[in-house]
Amino acid sequence: MDTAEVQQLADDLDAFVADVFASLTRSRWQERAEHYLRGLMLDGRRKSIQPMAARLAGPHEQALNHFVTNSPWDAALVRRRLAVRMDEAIVPAAWALDDTGWLKYGTASVGVTRQYTGTAGKVTNCQIGVSLNLVTDTASCPVDWRLFVPESWDPASDKATSETPERRRKTGMPDDVVHREKWRLGMDMIDEARGWGLTPPLIVADAGYGDAAEFRQGLEDRNLSYVVGVNCAHTAFTIDAQRTSPPYKGAGRRPPLIYRQAAPGLKTHVLAAGRDATRRVTWREGSRRRAGKARKMGGSFVFLRLRPASLVHRRAVGFDEDLPVRWLIAEWPPGEPEPTRYWLSNLPATTPYRHLVRQAKLRWRIEHDYREVKTGLGLDHYEGRTWQGWHHHTTLVSAAHAFLTLQRLDPKTRAPE
Repeated sequence: MDTAEVQQLADDLDAFVADVFASLTRSRWQERAEHYLRGLMLDGRRKSIQPMAARLAGPHEQALNHFVTNSPWDAALVRRRLAVRMDEAIVPAAWALDDTGWLKYGTASVGVTRQYTGTAGKVTNCQIGVSLNLVTDTASCPVDWRLFVPESWDPASDKATSETPERRRKTGMPDDVVHREKWRLGMDMIDEARGWGLTPPLIVADAGYGDAAEFRQGLEDRNLSYVVGVNCAHTAFTIDAQRTSPPYKGAGRRPPLIYRQAAPGLKTHVLAAGRDATRRVTWREGSRRRAGKARKMGGSFVFLRLRPASLVHRRAVGFDEDLPVRWLIAEWPPGEPEPTRYWLSNLPATTPYRHLVRQAKLRWRIEHDYREVKTGLGLDHYEGRTWQGWHHHTTLVSAAHAFLTLQRLDPKTRAPE
């Protein structure tokens, strides 16, 4: 970059911080936010406070540490402005939920315990955070976060120990923060973002969320569209399944109409349809090019209309009503003996197959985000142990990611050579 471009980038960052961090009204807080964002975006192997301060010309390490760990600024107000701004800039095709792990040594960091994380692919000592991301095929940004509180950190849980209250006190965990399943944290963020005046065009998530029938029903109750991954063991009735009742004997109340047969698993339905039911679908152009042409992203899928049969859904619609019909999407690659992935969706029956697959595959953008915020912006480099520090750091990382996303979307920004 030449001098003019460097100055333009600095001016853009100044304007971005003044807008997104406008709620930080105390002296020098916005200045500290800008310094922290610069530190996250500068080249460097570690993005913890000490090495970042060493690379920055202005702020002292102690000042940055106090800003992130102890200063009482409200991360939710920053996230709200960030979400509104990125919603306008990205025009998301969906809101995506997912979680990621922070690998940790010791037991002092807030929310840390031995638990499974996909980051390591095993049970290990870690924190887990859940994020809400605004996504399209080409741009995305995490705009809200929740720290998952394990049961061992909840005083009301049977898994709590005598040390739990003191661990919570030392990390500054609020008294009203208790264990909640990840899908509930995701629903909390959806409700929060809607309270900010945003409207989700669609909710996408993997089976860690879609497997919870309560989560899918919660989206239904909010009149939200979704395409979510599920396990093949979930059950469903065919679209023409009939509810029946025993013969009426003329005394007392008539017995209700119910589904008397057992509902088969999703895999059973797809295998019954057979490989002849698969359809080859391409849903977008890939990022890799061959001979100057973008490779098409495609695969083989089975599309069925079924009635998911969880008890949660039956209670929601009433036992005397037909269960609603939903899409089952199953990816069945050539050469595989059975499907490898499954999704359920409440999109309309007229939705084209290509659109269903494209929405199901949108969640891949989160993997891109996590890779960028972890390897490039130091999401999991923060060495603080407190509840407030974790939320401040994740908010600042999201802001740095958003700024870079806006730079990439700006047609006036020169691509790197």
